[in-house]
Formats: sequence, structure tokens, C-alpha cells
Amino acid sequence: MKLDTKKRKKARKGLEQVYGHRELTQRMFTILQTGKQGLDALQMELGVMLCETIMDMEREALSGPDWSPSSKGVYKWAYQPGSVYIGDQKIRVRHPRLRGPQGEIQLSSYSQLKQPGSFSEEMLGRVLRGISCRRYGETVIDAARSFGVSASSISNRIVEATSRKLKEFKECNLSELNIFSIFIDTIHRAQDAFIVALGIDRAGEKHPLGFWQGATENSDICRELFADMQARGLTFGKKTLWVTDGGKGIIKALRESFGTKLLHQRCTIHKDRNIQKHLPKRYRKMAHRHFTVALEQNSYADARQMLLDFEKWLRSINESAGDSLREALEDILTLHRLKVSALLRKTLTSTNPIENMFSTVRDCEANIKRYRSSAMSQRWLAAVLLHCKKGFRRIKGYAYIADLLITIEQHFGDETVNAA
Repeated sequence: MKLDTKKRKKARKGLEQVYGHRELTQRMFTILQTGKQGLDALQMELGVMLCETIMDMEREALSGPDWSPSSKGVYKWAYQPGSVYIGDQKIRVRHPRLRGPQGEIQLSSYSQLKQPGSFSEEMLGRVLRGISCRRYGETVIDAARSFGVSASSISNRIVEATSRKLKEFKECNLSELNIFSIFIDTIHRAQDAFIVALGIDRAGEKHPLGFWQGATENSDICRELFADMQARGLTFGKKTLWVTDGGKGIIKALRESFGTKLLHQRCTIHKDRNIQKHLPKRYRKMAHRHFTVALEQNSYADARQMLLDFEKWLRSINESAGDSLREALEDILTLHRLKVSALLRKTLTSTNPIENMFSTVRDCEANIKRYRSSAMSQRWLAAVLLHCKKGFRRIKGYAYIADLLITIEQHFGDETVNAA
């Protein structure tokens, strides 16, 4: 029998001794149902058992076993509730006590286990993974025991940590970033709209650049965002490729700030959905197929001709659907005009990169039920955007960015333009 197989069987028997066969089987079934949460809960319970065993062993070493005390006047003195840190988690344990001639004897193992690490940053990281500081009962921590720290104490530390993150985000110097493409989109919270900018540099790395809060997605708020990014050192130009979902306020701000000849790529996914909304259900699959096949063409001329044919077909069914395609025809073919490779075009042809970031934002803030103020909304958004940055990867097709930049240079030369 292989050595690793023997080790697995030995580990299984050890767990069966701890929990019993039936209990362990039930826990394995729970893990299969709940995935990582169930596994984390089991791991935490094993950690609690280990901590309590260490403290019991130290008490046994100091006092001796019950049948043979090692020191006169030193004896075991029941248990009481206590708390220790396992990693960055503070959990409740059964604390063994020891009594001596001078009173209670402190266990050194208990004192060491009570020492926390960097509380604010670690707690913030856990909250960003979806654990609300006021709703522990709905998390895996509740399955393993609950925290001994009060909710108000945790909240104060979260406010301090997110405030630092907001300051870091708002004052970040953008002058050293070589951004060639910027995605602009809006994430809504209750009655507020936060317009967010995500940039891609010449190496294919993604960077959250900034956000601006307003009541709606309008051109004035967009221009405020442009001005804020410029004030922190980001250089805009006609050579910057802008990717948006087609929101009128954003497009108006771009054209008023950078001119009508700017490089603007409309999100093809949003346009596809908009066209289908005009059509009866029986035509939607065919419309999607026509639209997709046209955009898969590498040649601008071929793609444009196929979209014009598609427009004629749409008008035979619904004139409004044809108008929807016509108003964005050139904007959805911007990358084709620039002869961008298919792999890089797949990334830049839609707002998926910034939409994916918004998905992480929503996951991280899922348990926040109410934003008490604008400051709280901004603190959290800044903290989560910085958290998202840690998980960013290079975009697909980044090796072709250099070719795209050469093509853009041929179109615009060295001319740059600042936001008005």
C-alpha cells in the first residue's frame, strides 16, 4: 500500500475517533452541500479542540494528574468561558483554570493564544469577503463559534480601516500610469449613482482610476470624474480608447471633453441586448446570431457590410430595432477600424472588465443592508476597489497592445487633449 494512502486512512481514523463515524459522515455530507463554508467550519472546530487540549496539557503539567498531584496547594479549578485567536479570528473556548496558594495561576498558553495579530487589516479583509460585522449568525463563523468582540468595537475598527482606504484611493498619484484604454460605467446604490473608471495600461494591467458620486448618470458628473483623474496626474488624449455601455450622459461628456473624433468603442453585449428588446421573442436568437457573426469578422469592411445587411433585416421586422443598430454602427466597429487582433478585441469590445469588478463589489458588500451616509458609501467603495485590484490579472491579448498603439499613432500622431 502506498505511503500517502496509509496516511489518508490514518487521518480518517483520527477524525472518526474525534467525532464518531456517524457524526463524521454527517459532517462530510454537510461539506458536500455547503462547499468551502462547511470545510471552514470543520477546520475551525478542530482548531478549538486543539487550543483547549494545549491548555489542558499545560494545566496537567503544572498540577499533575488527579491521582498524583505534583505540587502541594496547586489544584485544578473547573472551567470558564474564554476567547482565543485562531489566525485572525477570535473565538470562544472553554478555559481551564488553575488555583494555587496565592490565588489563580495564569496559563501561559492561554495568554499567548489571546494575542491578536493586525486586527484592523485582517478584519477588513474578512468583511470584504462577505462577512458583515453585525450579522455573524449567517456566516461560517457562527458554525464554528461566535466572536467574543462586540459588534460596535468591530464597526469602529472597520470605519478606521475604510477611511484610510478612501484617503489612499482618493489621493493616489496616477501620473506614472501609462493608460491606453479606459472603461467607464456606473454602479448604483439606492438613490445614488457612482460613475467609476477602470484603466488598462500598456502592459495589460488593470487599474481602478477613480469614481464620482451623483444622483444620476449625467454628463456633469462624468466631467467631474475626468477633472479629478487629471488633477491626480492622469493624461488624457485623442489616442485614449474609451469603452462604455452606451449611456447618453457618459457619451455626451466624452464628446464635449475630447471631441467627436475620439476613439470610442460601444459595448457590443449591451447593444445586442438593446436590439433584441425591440424584437418579438421568435426573432431574438436569429438576431443575436446575425449580430455575433458580423462582429466576428476581422475586416472592417466585411463586418460593416454584414451589419448593414442585418439592419435591413431588422427594419423588415421593427424600424426601432434598425434605428438602434444604426445610431451605434460606427462606434461598435471602432476596434475593427483599428485592425485590433481578435484576442485583444474580445476584451476591449465590451464593458465586461469593469462589470466583473462591479460583481466583486456587490459580493463584498452583500451583507450591508443600509448605507448611513455618503461618507460610508464612498469609504466602502474605495476599500473594495482597492481589494479588487489585488485579484486583477492581465487582460487577454495584452501582447497585441503594442501593435494597437502603433496604429493609433498613425491615426492621431502625438496630439493630446485635456478634458474641458
